[in-house]
Amino acid sequence: MGDLTEVRRVYGTGDLAALPVFAGGFINFGYWAGIPLDGGLTVEQRIASQEALYDLVVAALSIGPGDRVLEVGSGHGLGARRVLRRGPAVVRGVDLVPEQVARAARANDDPRVAFVRGACDDLPFPAGSFDALLSVEAAQHFEDVPGFARESARVLAPGGRFAVATFFTRTDDAPERLAGLLKTFASGLDHAHRVDDVVRDLRGAGFADVTARSVGEHVWRGLDRWLELGPRPDHWDRNWLRAVEQGLLDYYLVTARKPAGSGA
Repeated sequence: MGDLTEVRRVYGTGDLAALPVFAGGFINFGYWAGIPLDGGLTVEQRIASQEALYDLVVAALSIGPGDRVLEVGSGHGLGARRVLRRGPAVVRGVDLVPEQVARAARANDDPRVAFVRGACDDLPFPAGSFDALLSVEAAQHFEDVPGFARESARVLAPGGRFAVATFFTRTDDAPERLAGLLKTFASGLDHAHRVDDVVRDLRGAGFADVTARSVGEHVWRGLDRWLELGPRPDHWDRNWLRAVEQGLLDYYLVTARKPAGSGA
């Protein structure tokens, strides 16, 4: 992931999900389609935006009854438990931060769900264990994206589906410029992964039908409006929209498929 000391401080001892910028235990910027942005915003709408981002990813994976599903970067486990609405047989969540694994485990009471500690490039599961793999706003922390791509391909069964939603960069000069705009890039918490490189890494790992679709039109304006109007004792940085307007990054839904004829 990103700088491990910073990741542990922010997500472990700091518990990022407890900040008002996030709400309800989720940790994502939200998908604000259908939520009016020309008036005030409520905590309930903020939570709905975060749930909607998960629903977008889950829908892209066509998760259904009987599927075995893995979430990489499972946080408090709310997303993994939301996947249960689609009726999978098994849901597993993996997170690098032990405090997050413990929080998710304490809040879980469904026997189909379990949470374990592991790294994105060293997933603690046998080959071919899952039919679908998702990661929501975690891949920006991953230090080894090619390793994540290879491990994802390994743990997916032939025909398995892959979906990641997060922000990726667009230009070669983005790392330096983003570090000057946003504290999370300056601190090493976030990495400036180019979206074109992510697509290349997935193809290199053997995935087919790799696509990267921008969904930023339903992310950035809503996030910035929430930062403007919502409860902000944490003073979360408002330069995200500025970085987007400068063409440095965008929010993407990246999907892929493990070919049916490939080995586990």
